[in-house]
Amino acid sequence: MSEENRKIPEHIAIIMDGNGRWAQARSKSRVAGHKSGVETVRSSVSSARNLGVKALTLFAFSSENWQRPESEVSVLMELFMFVLTREVKRLHKNGIRFQIIGDVSRFSTKLQKKIKESEELTKNNQEMVLSIAANYGGRWDITQATQKIAAKVLNKDLSPEDITESLLNEHISLSNLPELDLLIRTGGDYRISNFLLWQAAYAEFYFTDVLWPDFNSDEFEKAVNVFDQRERRFGLTGEQVSK
Repeated sequence: MSEENRKIPEHIAIIMDGNGRWAQARSKSRVAGHKSGVETVRSSVSSARNLGVKALTLFAFSSENWQRPESEVSVLMELFMFVLTREVKRLHKNGIRFQIIGDVSRFSTKLQKKIKESEELTKNNQEMVLSIAANYGGRWDITQATQKIAAKVLNKDLSPEDITESLLNEHISLSNLPELDLLIRTGGDYRISNFLLWQAAYAEFYFTDVLWPDFNSDEFEKAVNVFDQRERRFGLTGEQVSK
């Protein structure tokens, strides 16, 4: 297929796995792996923007990650501050809108303030949307959407009969973005680890053994090329799709 006819996913999500193992294989601390992973984030954002991807969502910190060693969690929080302080300016310069999805209430007041400032700075940018999932879980996402709808029913703003798939979707994270087309997981595991459970209903999955710090622009391109070769049927037959 020619370059002009290649299918480019409008929305890509990535589970960035393998920082710790990458570091351990080099006799470095897990922290060093996370810091190296920030470089790969830069590369992936650049690759996505250059390809014309409309939305990129990265799984940075899950609800379960609080159970990791306190020292590692502390460094991850420091990295968030670094990214929000330094990288958001770069994103803004390149016309990229930045947002956090997840329950930010557990973060420090300082970090919550920086998140709001970053989102406000970039809110009008149109080139691409970069969403960082932090203290996020797919089950949490569906639960919080359900709670919002239940409150509306309780206030008699809605009746139970009004609850549809479309209505629930409106209350789920990323509902204002294109449907998720491609979900990538690095690091060799074949699971989605409670990430974007609702949004991934019809996404194509791409798993690679490449550890996140080694997931360079060539690897990103490889994932997009695999997506281009997939036949997306959405419940139809192959014959129907090809018509």
